[in-house]
Amino acid sequence: MNVSRRLLIAASVALTLVAGCASAPPGATTELSDIERTWVRGTVVLPPLGAGAPLRTTINSAAMGAHLQRLPAGAKLPVVVYVHGCTGLANFPFLDRLAESGFAVVAPDSFARRYRPLQCDPVTRTGGRHLFVYDFRMEEVAFALEQLWTERWADWNRMFLVGTSEGGVTAALYRGDEFKARVIAQWTCSGAPHVAGIAAPADEPILAVRGAQDPWYAPPNTGDCGDAFGLRPDSRSLVLDLPAGHDVFAEPAVVATITDFLRTQAILR
Repeated sequence: MNVSRRLLIAASVALTLVAGCASAPPGATTELSDIERTWVRGTVVLPPLGAGAPLRTTINSAAMGAHLQRLPAGAKLPVVVYVHGCTGLANFPFLDRLAESGFAVVAPDSFARRYRPLQCDPVTRTGGRHLFVYDFRMEEVAFALEQLWTERWADWNRMFLVGTSEGGVTAALYRGDEFKARVIAQWTCSGAPHVAGIAAPADEPILAVRGAQDPWYAPPNTGDCGDAFGLRPDSRSLVLDLPAGHDVFAEPAVVATITDFLRTQAILR
């Protein structure tokens, strides 16, 4: 990430934190701001050590510290920032699979905020109830990056963004240039102007994948993210006949495709 971009993120985060503290009365106990809560209460999955299993924990936990201490001196891990869907953190087996492939996964918890309404209605399978939530999600990605900047184990040459459903909108529209590649899952990149299209840098590879009969996407949201790719390199949009409907991560072949894409971009073997 270039210096100017990092300074812009830092300034944005600083303003958020100041705003969150501005109304606190003198002598009040300092509490985490909402954006800090999404990070501290998020999920971290670290690659296994030896023949063990991946470590799934929270950032700054004792278990995470002990795990990192066992890494070789100076080791840096490729990082996937995972942006969950509109109902909260899920798809943990997928996150474990990424960790088994050598990635450290950080997944901010948007619902750790004190005020966090649903943007979607899971019963009617519709979205757009609280449009400001999309701003929340962008802020969560920017804040996660700012925190990762200070972590010695995070490899800033191998940062990746994976978003699903509402998080897929975020992955499509996040404008930063910090990521080597990104995955847009369970989203069409089409619809209303405030969510349509892709804002990622034009030279950043993208893998988009969704089900052809996804019940969340009726007209006019039946588009294909590939239509918004332009000439970006090494990019693919997969619209697949999936029995799982919306949940592409329920399909082992899809999980393998996503993992292989990220491994290739990270040059992991």
